[in-house]
Amino acid sequence: MTATKDAFFNPSKMTPQQKSVVTDDAAKKIIAAEAIARGKKTEKLKQLRLQQAALATPDIVPEPKKKKAKRSI
Repeated sequence: MTATKDAFFNPSKMTPQQKSVVTDDAAKKIIAAEAIARGKKTEKLKQLRLQQAALATPDIVPEPKKKKAKRSI
């Protein structure tokens, strides 16, 4: 393949509207990809939290000691 000017540069200029459409599409793709990754991570962490809760033994809370009544003189 021969390196030519047309292979590297766009021969026509883009209008501001075309530039904004390209930028908007790129931003929407990035945001969608981040949302999918965040959803996967959230689901993974939820599963790990549920698994950890199932394996944990319930803490036994000791009954509070009863206070002795004070004697009045």
